[in-house]
Amino acid sequence: MDGSHLADLLVTKNYEVFGTVRNSSAAKMLNIKHLLNNSKIHLVKGDLTNRQSLLRCLKAAEPDEVYNLAGQSSVGISWDTPEETSEVTGVGTLRLLEAIREYGKKIRFCQASSSEIFGNTTNFYPWDKMPKKEKSDESTPFDPRSPYGVSKLFAHCLTKNYRQNFGMFNCSAILFNHEGPRRSSIFVTRKISETVAKIALGLAKSISLGDLNARRDWGYAPEYVEAMWLMLQQNKPDDYVIATGISHNIRDFLNCAFKYIGIADWRNYIVVDERYIRLAEPDVLCGDASKAKRLLGWEPKMKFEKMVEEMVQNDLDRLAHVSR
Repeated sequence: MDGSHLADLLVTKNYEVFGTVRNSSAAKMLNIKHLLNNSKIHLVKGDLTNRQSLLRCLKAAEPDEVYNLAGQSSVGISWDTPEETSEVTGVGTLRLLEAIREYGKKIRFCQASSSEIFGNTTNFYPWDKMPKKEKSDESTPFDPRSPYGVSKLFAHCLTKNYRQNFGMFNCSAILFNHEGPRRSSIFVTRKISETVAKIALGLAKSISLGDLNARRDWGYAPEYVEAMWLMLQQNKPDDYVIATGISHNIRDFLNCAFKYIGIADWRNYIVVDERYIRLAEPDVLCGDASKAKRLLGWEPKMKFEKMVEEMVQNDLDRLAHVSR
């Protein structure tokens, strides 16, 4: 999702864009289908588990900027594949940083970090009994609650360490949840929009979900990749929280999605499945992007309700031919 939106943005700014793909990615290019015939888009084979392949990518592209959006990105899947998640999302970033250092050319680097590094913001810190902040900013202590969050924190800290120790222009974008029509259906937001569309078209009768009270700070993906680009245009590298500052729960998302198809009471369409409930899941994640607004001039524009409606409409359009 993010890679395709970033490519869209960079092409409008007249960049030559090199995107890394693995062999297993060949059949999953729907998000960049509209870009494949663009002369400014190039695909190169690269894999975060192989540093030599990353060096080859750097030599092929000779980049001025590198954005690391790769990795196993599902919190839920990270519990099923903790070693793979750590190897790719965590250690993979180390390999990329080492490849950039070995390459030698001055490169501006942006690491897609995650709000999951903060963990559960409603708990107390066990070592001092001080309550956590209602909203997380760049000074909030880290307390990841999943293999994904731990891996992202490893990558986040290394990005900063390489900046401090080697003088590299490294930035971390601490991205809170961000969505859009290009989101994979393995994520709950797209699962909802897609199934709501199916219900509207008579292709499904219910949605199986976990905790409906979990709250997240949901923004709009195209705006978040713009924030990453802005970070690399500054005079000095730094880390920034990117968020809307407003949290919504799953019920809010359901309200907006079902309202869009004309259903006010959606309770009979929901099946709560305990398989989707994780005890270590953060209850609330909400960010404070004041620093990004102050130093980057960035702030979110897309309203939550409008984003949900866009996602549902996209799935309605995509699935309309199936219901005929």
